Amino acid sequence: MNQPQLDTVRTYLRHLHASDTAGLIATFEHDGLVHSPFLGTMKARDFFPKLAQASSQSVITLIDLFASVQPADGTVRVAAYFRYDWTLSDGRLVDFTCVDVFGFAPGSDHIASMHIVYDTHPLRERVGDKYAPNPVVNA
Repeated sequence: MNQPQLDTVRTYLRHLHASDTAGLIATFEHDGLVHSPFLGTMKARDFFPKLAQASSQSVITLIDLFASVQPADGTVRVAAYFRYDWTLSDGRLVDFTCVDVFGFAPGSDHIASMHIVYDTHPLRERVGDKYAPNPVVNA
């Protein structure tokens, strides 16, 4: 049933909701990776401080969790489908649904990798490049 991994994903989502950077990083393996549509592939310990700089609040509403049944390579995967109501550091609210796909090494309950999946086109049009040192905002 992949219960330890499901529990880790629930913990991850609670930390994301609470904007708890240290808690988010703690759910990952030391060398855990985040694959982001905006930032590319980064170590989790580097990604989450960047997210914190771009954010002032996150409201996470879980829609569903999905777990792999018989992974061919032994990697357990859990996907979280959720609504993200995200207040950026400049006060703008961005809301969207997304799926985060978490990969766990066999026997581990820490996240080895996470792929963030959402349609970036409407978000980029609304907020510009929010990770740039001096973000350009589209009106």
